[in-house]
Amino acid sequence: MIHKKKIKNNIKFDIIVVGAGPAGIAFACGFVGTNIKVAIIDKLPREVIANPKIDGREIALTHHSVKILKKLNVWRYISNKSISVIKEARVLDGDSKYFLNFDHQEIQKDCLGYLIPNHIIRKNLYKRLKNFPNITFINKTECLSVNINSQFASITLSNGKKIKTSLVVAADSRFSKMRSKMGISAFTRDFNKNMIVCRMKHEKPHKNIAYEFFRYNQTQATLPYINNQSGIVTTATKDLASILMRMDKKKFNKEMESRFNNFFGKMKLLGKRYSYPMVTTYTKKFISHRFAVIGDAAVGMHPVTAHGFNLGLKGLDILIDEIKAAVKNKSDFGLTDILKNYQYKLHRVAAPVYLATNSIINLYTSNILPAKLTRQFILRFVNTIKPVKQTFLNILK
Repeated sequence: MIHKKKIKNNIKFDIIVVGAGPAGIAFACGFVGTNIKVAIIDKLPREVIANPKIDGREIALTHHSVKILKKLNVWRYISNKSISVIKEARVLDGDSKYFLNFDHQEIQKDCLGYLIPNHIIRKNLYKRLKNFPNITFINKTECLSVNINSQFASITLSNGKKIKTSLVVAADSRFSKMRSKMGISAFTRDFNKNMIVCRMKHEKPHKNIAYEFFRYNQTQATLPYINNQSGIVTTATKDLASILMRMDKKKFNKEMESRFNNFFGKMKLLGKRYSYPMVTTYTKKFISHRFAVIGDAAVGMHPVTAHGFNLGLKGLDILIDEIKAAVKNKSDFGLTDILKNYQYKLHRVAAPVYLATNSIINLYTSNILPAKLTRQFILRFVNTIKPVKQTFLNILK
């Protein structure tokens, strides 16, 4: 049963989170059971947030991300039946016989990472904080405006009420309205492509190996799930994506078999297909006075390296720690001098991953000869160049 609180006008919270997606909810989990009062604003009904729909996205979690989810006391809520392990990851280019391989033994772990459906993660994040008195949901309303002074931030809601806080945290997607309201812009790249995601069952076993296939200005990826199923990720031009979305199931199955060169044998679509625009963003600054951005609102990654949610977790974990340190020192955590530590640390983590990911995309989707030759070199020799390969492996730890 969901208990709803009546919100009084001009009530003050310590932190207001705008956006009840995975980043916003995970961030709030960091303050469960503390004396820090957190409000979460979202236009969706609370019932929808409590029971998110399947959206086709599979989240590949690194070991560091699992560590953060354990720190937030969320991991224990996720059933083992929903978790699949990734033992290896392989990157292939066209019809080349060479491939880049990452093995769990190289990071001295029992697996490279864990695969969990996005809606399962969201549902269990909500479970963690649903009944704590210091967490308040303000649903079916939006932020109309935000005004910030030296003492507090004031938000005017679409339901007519005003609420106050020491810190506003925007977690409202890579197309963040809150970020825009604060006059903060972002570097944006529209790839003019769509990502189609779905779940498929296949004849040949995946052996818990994730694959990334680059060819013909498109990418095909598979994420190994339980029961010989895989999450399929296809990036294609918007026109082609539209065709793939409209195909009947039998034709789509054949199309995927062909795209993977019968690598997995017979393939069968399970459930729906989902399409998402391919747009990446990098916010020009992550903070201002009494304001911070987290998750995709801070950095919206390309899915090719499966690091969007992982990076989001790293960022919100940094901000949680900075806020708690400020509270311990009896400092005002909404001040820029406190928040700048978060900005500095997140930028150090995010910028290399974001730039490297975009470089990989540029290299592997280009058909010009220099790019092709560079790809061949990378696939042939990086496996044997330990310092270079270790840089990639460190991200997976």
